[in-house]
Amino acid sequence: MIVKEGPASHSPFKLESLLRRLQSIDQNIDDLGARFIHLIDSKNDPDEEQDRILDSILEYGPDWPFGTDEGFKVFTLPRFGTTSPWSSKATDIAKVCGLTSIEKIERGVVFTLALKDKDSAPSKEAIEMLYDRMTEVVITDLKQAKEIFSSLEPQPFSDVDILSDGKKALETANIELGLALNNDEIDYLLEQFTKLNRNPTDAELMMFAQANSEHCRHKVFNADWVIDGVDKERSLFQMIKNTYEASSRNVLSAYKDNAAVIAGHKADWFLPHLDDQKYGRFHDEIHTMMKVETHNHPTAISPYPGAATGSGGEIRDEAATGRGAMPKAGLTGFSVSHLFIPGDLQSWEKTIGKPDHIASALDIMLDGPIGGAAYNNEFGRPNILGYFRTFEEENKEESNTSWGFHKPIMIVGGMGNISDSSVKKNDIDAGSLIIVLGGPAMLIGLGGGSASSLNAGSSDSELDFASVQRDNAELERRAQEVITRCFAMGVQNKEDNANPIILIHDVGAGGLSNAIPEVADHSKMSADINLRDIDNAEPGMSPLEIWCNEAQERYVLSIHPDDLEVFDQVCKRERCPYAVVGEVATHGNLRLKDEVYDNYPIDMPMDVLFGKPPKTKLEITSEQKSIIDDGLKGIDIEEAALKILRFPTVADKTFLIHIGDRTVGGLVSQDQFVGPWQVPVSDVAVTLKDHFGVQGEAMAMGERSPIAVHNAAASGRIAVGEAITNILSAPIGDIADIKLSANWMSSIMTDRLKQDLYETVEAISVDFCSKIGITIPVGKDSLSMQTSWVNEEKQYKNTAPLSLVISAFSPIDDVNNVITPQLKDKSESILLLIDLGQGQNRMGGSCLSQIYNRSLGETPDIENPEVLKKFFNAITKLKSRMLIQAYHDRSDGGLFACVSEMAFAGNMGLDLSLEAANQEELLKLLFSEELGCVIQIQNGDLDDVLDILNEASLSNSIYPIGTVVKDKQISIKNNEFNHSFDLKTLRQAWSKMSYEMQKLRDNPETAEEGFKKILDVNDPGLNPKIKFGPTQIDYKRLTKSSPKVAILRDQGVNSQIEMAVAFNKAGFNAYDIHMTDILNGQVNLDQYIGLVVCGGFSYGDVLGAGGGWAKSVLFNENAQNQFKTFFHREETFSLGICNGCQMMSQLKDLIPGADHWPRFVRNLSEQFEARLNMVEVLESNSIFLNGMEGSMIPIATSHGEGRVQYSNDGDMNALIEASGVTIRYVDNFGQPAINYPDNPNGSESGFAGFCSEDGRSTIMMPHPERVMRTEQFSWCPDDWKDHGPWARFFVNARDWIG
Repeated sequence: MIVKEGPASHSPFKLESLLRRLQSIDQNIDDLGARFIHLIDSKNDPDEEQDRILDSILEYGPDWPFGTDEGFKVFTLPRFGTTSPWSSKATDIAKVCGLTSIEKIERGVVFTLALKDKDSAPSKEAIEMLYDRMTEVVITDLKQAKEIFSSLEPQPFSDVDILSDGKKALETANIELGLALNNDEIDYLLEQFTKLNRNPTDAELMMFAQANSEHCRHKVFNADWVIDGVDKERSLFQMIKNTYEASSRNVLSAYKDNAAVIAGHKADWFLPHLDDQKYGRFHDEIHTMMKVETHNHPTAISPYPGAATGSGGEIRDEAATGRGAMPKAGLTGFSVSHLFIPGDLQSWEKTIGKPDHIASALDIMLDGPIGGAAYNNEFGRPNILGYFRTFEEENKEESNTSWGFHKPIMIVGGMGNISDSSVKKNDIDAGSLIIVLGGPAMLIGLGGGSASSLNAGSSDSELDFASVQRDNAELERRAQEVITRCFAMGVQNKEDNANPIILIHDVGAGGLSNAIPEVADHSKMSADINLRDIDNAEPGMSPLEIWCNEAQERYVLSIHPDDLEVFDQVCKRERCPYAVVGEVATHGNLRLKDEVYDNYPIDMPMDVLFGKPPKTKLEITSEQKSIIDDGLKGIDIEEAALKILRFPTVADKTFLIHIGDRTVGGLVSQDQFVGPWQVPVSDVAVTLKDHFGVQGEAMAMGERSPIAVHNAAASGRIAVGEAITNILSAPIGDIADIKLSANWMSSIMTDRLKQDLYETVEAISVDFCSKIGITIPVGKDSLSMQTSWVNEEKQYKNTAPLSLVISAFSPIDDVNNVITPQLKDKSESILLLIDLGQGQNRMGGSCLSQIYNRSLGETPDIENPEVLKKFFNAITKLKSRMLIQAYHDRSDGGLFACVSEMAFAGNMGLDLSLEAANQEELLKLLFSEELGCVIQIQNGDLDDVLDILNEASLSNSIYPIGTVVKDKQISIKNNEFNHSFDLKTLRQAWSKMSYEMQKLRDNPETAEEGFKKILDVNDPGLNPKIKFGPTQIDYKRLTKSSPKVAILRDQGVNSQIEMAVAFNKAGFNAYDIHMTDILNGQVNLDQYIGLVVCGGFSYGDVLGAGGGWAKSVLFNENAQNQFKTFFHREETFSLGICNGCQMMSQLKDLIPGADHWPRFVRNLSEQFEARLNMVEVLESNSIFLNGMEGSMIPIATSHGEGRVQYSNDGDMNALIEASGVTIRYVDNFGQPAINYPDNPNGSESGFAGFCSEDGRSTIMMPHPERVMRTEQFSWCPDDWKDHGPWARFFVNARDWIG
């Protein structure tokens, strides 16, 4: 084992923060140091040259101080017997750089704890704070670290002796293995294996448990129900399906695949040709996939990996739809109990406690969103929609119990595109190959399907930790590139079998033990599998562990043997591992052969595995819920208004949004941010169908779980209604075009909770959606939403109310017609409230009731679906006649929250005149959360608007409530109450929670700078100044003889498509070039005039962003020669954007005139930052920015390591003097950006781009290719049409060539 010390592992502020937390539990700790340590397993010791290369590879990261180096040493390492994602990528880099003797590189952290009593040791509690027991181990003697490279002997399977011990043996196994089998299933297995006259193996039992878990079989939703002695006609699932039976319009696939598919439009894929890798447009019928999943249990146990792998699993669901598809845009949601932010505790935050082995709500919201965002970022899927709710209150009907989300909801979903040729999975024939695509088996996530079916606290905590996975998004990106290549064969060649993938299945809950049987069962076939052919990173695992683990980033697919050669070529080019593990058979069994022990850990009849254990039957007695109304007496309106805005469910969610890349792919038209001030209040997320037209897709969400405590059916109807009122911001022609995903979270531990579930399913399906033509073609249930624990011999329980989360999806014809909540600066404009509660203003379950811990009677509801349909049609008609200036739905926080958010978005004030008989009625009007919306209209259009609303029978729902004013305040006038709220005060209340969370999680200094910025009422907002005329795209300029540009990518790069589109539109023939092509000598750069290095996460940003990629060039003789020759050819140009910028900056020794270029390190905020930032184009030599000097233009920023770090003190001045600085961040006043977030990474002087002395090579951190079209901006001036200012950037390169 070779040991190499690495860079600092913690920034100064994170080291100081950790020290303070350690000292709070161990006062003997005086100081702290932390740095990475690298452990290398090599066949032999490296020679001098190899050691130099190794040292260079391991040189990365910012130049932070290490802290103290004197004291007690604690080493944290990846869990022994595992391979971390970091290790696999670092090892890949070493081998590409010629260090072939290296078997494995691992990384840990060495903490140095300086103790006041030098002869003592730190406390156990302090040491436990330093590592994650789920994925890491801690040692104090570095010699023990060699165990990380130990290879264990393969383990055999074990029998469960039912032939001798009968049912008791199965019951014991059920507990010891955490199978979560019910009594009927145990009896079924006993009967079946008794018939087979043999004992089941542990692997067979685990496989059966996964395949038949509540998580996978949805036994409750398929159960027979008996309520009050009456047999119910339909199961829950049948009621959901009734929406499809009532209206299947445009639904191409429902209930039978990984995602639902709804009909799309004719549009163009932009993909490389299969023969020469030249990018081109391929006209096709492109449909839309929709899927929403949950990952609640893993997120409760370990928030970061739980949320990350939840995101990865849902992405795989989309990719594995039909015969392969392309994920496009994501959504994320969290419901947790109260936050209890240190130093910012709120009056409503009360709790009965929580069990020790699950994370707190605060930890979940600090770490979970980062995990989900990081996975989406690295994979390359923009996350553009979400929700966040906190809820926790005492259950007044039972002592030591509470309602809330100790077991959180972590919801993740999205939409993607699929070719018409790939929608249907084909049948597989005997002899077809079964392939596992992606990563190796690892001992993680074992029993996840079963664990997700258990209430938190009802299983052993060790099993809880064993059921959580770990993430490797970069590997999933590689697998996606393989899938894309395969379905592209079907797009480009219209023959039925052009796509080699016959069918594909994701590997999720249950691992291969679910995925492989389901692939075989699709065509009612069986399979022969070779256990030891499965790629396995941990050879000491037993057959059960190999077969059932839930190692991520894997797919199971089937291809014909004749297609293996072309499939192999694709995988090798993408460097994506795969293994042929067996083939399809007809003998009826699932056979798993273990060649090591020459036996069969599994030889199970398929009809036993997928047989029908006795169907679940649920018998309950219903009860009426009592309605309590404590009244509103004593609530001060002014105080209530500020508390409502501060309440997490209502408050600013910026801290959850800026961490996610929302522009990758170049197909996002509307994300969460609205208007010039980029306020996160958008009701809807919108994507473009392709890179050339204006068609698109919209998605929105709705949920209102606190209402379910009082009226579960109403909570369901409100969730559906809120999703509709949100998505209505987009131009949707017919309400039947909207399709819903329904995600059901609940506990079913009592009859009351079962009743809530049944009544809500019935309420939203048969009695609501079916009646207005809305289909629910996809969904998911998670019915173990209860946490129980014992404290001082008392039993405690926290139970989630029935929580229905609705996600709505729809095609739209023109993304330019989306209406936002941003108030417009129009003279004589007024606001109308359209109240679908028709003046009832019911307050039960509202945010106000939670803030004041009061029961407030009946809940909001919308009993008649026709009212919602008429509202939809009326708003659609108003929009078509251009009568609405701004639109915002009324939901959490009521009318006051709605109009406040509109004011924030438009940075304008409001004069509200509200009619209410008394203060109590005014409170209800302001804070009731009945469905509805507020629209801004021109005063002169009022009669036309009222006519349309009256035609829709909404005359009893219309209330003029005020006017828009330029004064920055919201004034409320009423007989009982007159008050003016300063907009700054309201914004401070609304954004305080986000600031406090960001301050805890990120660099507190940048968090404070960001908070101060949003409180600047004089900030003019994004303020473009363009010093050149509009750029017209001349499509005739693209011919077969147009200059060739290499669009270069490596493993983990995810931004090549939008980059190729930009150069293609500018008149270049763009070619897809993978580093594999260069390293293998298959491609020579001498064929190209341009080289473009794209954005993404090459090697997962291991060894520094862009570092691994650069070193694969610098330490590969062929590659280095090719790049150096190319850069020195005077007729060529090169461009590096984001990850490509980071990579090219480290090739500066090969690039003429780039000697002073900096490298790019971790953002000052210590966080990935994604924003629409202003940059100023400086006078420089760059060929790309010719004629753009002096312009100030918004641009997409999206990076985690963009802070400039120069090698030498004089480098910055040398670049300035040589006109080598191309762009810099500026604030909205046009001044160089010094502070965050105008300067998103902390670079000195805001510098964000550089060029070589001759201007042929340019590097930039922001993304001009993602905002080439005006439709790609979340906001731009109204007079910008078609292609925006950044089109000039690419056309300049074409003009330079001539």
